[in-house]
Amino acid sequence: MFQQSLDPLGNLFLTWLVALIPVALLLILLAVFRLSAWISALIGSLVTLLIGILVWHMPAREGMQAYVYGSATGVWNVDWITFWGVVLFNTLVVTGNFERFQRWISAHGTRDVRVQTILFAWALGALLEGLVGFGYPWAVVAPILIALSIPDLDAIRVAAIANNAPVSYGALGAPIIALAAVTGLPLLSLSSSIGHIVAILALLPPWILIYLVSGRRGFREGWPLAIVGSLGYIAGQYPVAVYLGPYLPDVVGSIVSLGALLLLLRFWRPRTLLGYGGVPIPETQEAHAEPPLRPGEVFLAWLPFLVLVVVVVLWTGPWSPLPKIAPFKIGVDALSSISAGKTVSAIFMWTPFVGGSAILASWIVVALLLRTSGAQLAEIFRRSWHQMWGALLVGVFIFGLAYDYNYSGIAASLAEGFSKVGPWFLIFAPILGWIGVALSGSNTSTNAMFGSFQSIVGKLLGFPPLLLPTLNSVGAEIGKPVAPQTASVGVSTTRFVRNEGAVIRHNMGWTFVLLGYLIVIGVCCYFFFPGVMR
Repeated sequence: MFQQSLDPLGNLFLTWLVALIPVALLLILLAVFRLSAWISALIGSLVTLLIGILVWHMPAREGMQAYVYGSATGVWNVDWITFWGVVLFNTLVVTGNFERFQRWISAHGTRDVRVQTILFAWALGALLEGLVGFGYPWAVVAPILIALSIPDLDAIRVAAIANNAPVSYGALGAPIIALAAVTGLPLLSLSSSIGHIVAILALLPPWILIYLVSGRRGFREGWPLAIVGSLGYIAGQYPVAVYLGPYLPDVVGSIVSLGALLLLLRFWRPRTLLGYGGVPIPETQEAHAEPPLRPGEVFLAWLPFLVLVVVVVLWTGPWSPLPKIAPFKIGVDALSSISAGKTVSAIFMWTPFVGGSAILASWIVVALLLRTSGAQLAEIFRRSWHQMWGALLVGVFIFGLAYDYNYSGIAASLAEGFSKVGPWFLIFAPILGWIGVALSGSNTSTNAMFGSFQSIVGKLLGFPPLLLPTLNSVGAEIGKPVAPQTASVGVSTTRFVRNEGAVIRHNMGWTFVLLGYLIVIGVCCYFFFPGVMR
């Protein structure tokens, strides 16, 4: 069996620098040379394989096996779920069902910019992130906010900041599934630990959103929106994340938040209607131009989300035997350079009834209920493939990179170097996640790249095992508003197409505020609630 080497160059600092090359190369290709994510991931993965063979003396055959098993894991555990999530969303768009859903939300709100921001940017944005991710919440929400007379750049910033808290569970839990795959930590345990942190994090963004659209004046009457919006999301997100897993926290959280907000608006509305900047709006502008939806249309608008929740909960919940069926498993082992006598494994396990299969089943039911025609199905798959082929290839190559990075011992050497920072590394863990997603554009990719490394550092420093991987994932979600690749999708429906730099600069300051907030949460969790991370 291959024995990993902790310091193959005989100088830990030099070994640490070489261990940084694959990560640094990937980020330089993305951020400096602006190559496509799949090309960058392909180059980075091949360089990782070569460094593992030439420097860490990983056997070529086992290294290539680890690469293949990692790529297969990326396809089956992540690509399979994200592709069918996008197909489901495009089905709603092509059939007109999503437009009905938007109309229904708008009809139950008011023209007040604070109300519309919390309804659309916060609640609807979380739903879109939970289904699709990849910047689509920006692309859908920003034009709605622009129609409310919010300037383009500010509307994109509001959509981006609102999209912050849900990202860890975006695209039906794909980032956490990736994190579990590369760390070997239990999926439900990771979902639970991240759910605790996200629940605290989600308390802040609605207040920021109200401030961004209406200034200090908006707080005087708008504070109930922030409280109900955040607590409604947490009431749905937290129990699902802790007890059911990573697939539906955003979907359920957004639905509960939306329901709570609409219930609030039946009994309370801001006394003074405010437009953008806190400018009062005449009462005569409150009337809605579009006729209300009929009860049957409302039921049809909600039906796909109800189907998704019911099917996925029944399919993937702890009571279901389906996810545990694993007829095929293959892998290679290496002796760990960190833990004497223990092995590091690169495993592909084929479980036919994974979460992606549950999403596929949900989509089939939804497509039948919406009576989707053959022409519509062709358009749905055309759109989905056009939108997703690059992201699907990233899943192949980034998991090949992550598996070889871990199997070769490179991740262990990097972790050994960073562990010299000592307990202060607790502060750097979320910052690394922020940097990873800010440059790679993907929480899933960031967890695949840094998840195992963060886990090993945690072991070396004696931290609770879930703490650093959790902070990596949540730190990554905070970096989303400044990720060039996410911004390129998010601005696709605005006049800032190919001018992502202006958007990123506009978003930057508030991501630092949220990052500081997360660091405080992480430190408090370590000192006062360490059991949550075990």
